[in-house]
Parts: sequence; structure tokens; C-alpha cells
Amino acid sequence: MSIKTLSSRVVYENPWLSLREDRIELANGSRGVYSVIDKPDFALVIPLEDDGYHLVEQYRYPVGHRSWEFPSGSFPQGVTGTPEELAAAELAEETGFTARRFDRLGYIHSSNSMTGAGGHVFLASGLVPGEPNREETEQDMRQRWFPRREVEQMLRDGVISESTCVAAYLLLTLWRQDHPGLR
Repeated sequence: MSIKTLSSRVVYENPWLSLREDRIELANGSRGVYSVIDKPDFALVIPLEDDGYHLVEQYRYPVGHRSWEFPSGSFPQGVTGTPEELAAAELAEETGFTARRFDRLGYIHSSNSMTGAGGHVFLASGLVPGEPNREETEQDMRQRWFPRREVEQMLRDGVISESTCVAAYLLLTLWRQDHPGLR
């Protein structure tokens, strides 16, 4: 199905995203409005250590509770780099770790009905500890290592429910099928 954009205007903007309203025409000639959130791509990192993973937990205002997740984020406004550089920056910022190795697991769209933003997913291994350098909005963030089986149970139980984390773990599971010697 093709959709023709008749007009587009930004209705809201802040340093993290913009919301635009597009007037559209469908292939059958009917017209409507589509709202689109424009924001930069992000990197999500699965930090692997001793057959387990380092997760971060923070309060997520839209859902009204704390959430365990894999480290992730975007470059600050005006900063650019490769997806791997972004993954390394987010890992260091949120956990303090640097990684000797990054394996690219894939790319996911987080919510393609609302935004074109997507995420580059990486497995980080050979972790070297350091001090986190969290943004002001991440000051309540906590970090903890969990064994693999516990992470999988957290996924089953909905304790880890953020969609990109769930999708990233699926990519890791598929990657492991092609790399059976690596955990």
C-alpha cells in the first residue's frame, strides 16, 4: 500500500525527539492524518560476563515503575559516530564497563507504527570495570549482574518487559545458534 504525504509540520520538539503531523492520502484516495515521532537511532548493549548479564534498572515515568533493562541510548544532540561507538559510549556511561569485544547481533525497530527510530544491538564481552558516568536523568539508575537463567526467567515473568530488550534477547539467542562455542 502506498501512502502519499500531502503536508508535514512539526507540532512539538525537544532535545530528544520531535513530533510531526503528516496529512496523508491513501491509495484509494481517502485522506487522513499520521503522527510520527522522529528521534535518532539508539544502541542496545547486552553485557556478558560469566554466563550472565549486567542489567540496569531505572524509574520509567511513562509506565510508573522501575524497569530492569539492558543498557541503551542515543548520542546526545550534535554528537555523531558509528553504532559500535555509540554502544561503547552507552555501556561505559550506564555501567562503567568497557568491552574488549563487541559483536553486532542485529537491528530492530522499536515501534515502527509511531517512529522510524531503531536500535543497533550488540553483545559486549571481555568486560573491564570502571566508574559509570550517568546523565543527570539517570542518577537513580542501578546496575546488577544476573545469571543467564535468572534473566530468562525475568523475561518469561514480564519483569523485563521493555520491547527492545525482549527483541534483543531473541537476537542473542539466534546468534548463539550460529556461534555455539560462545556463551
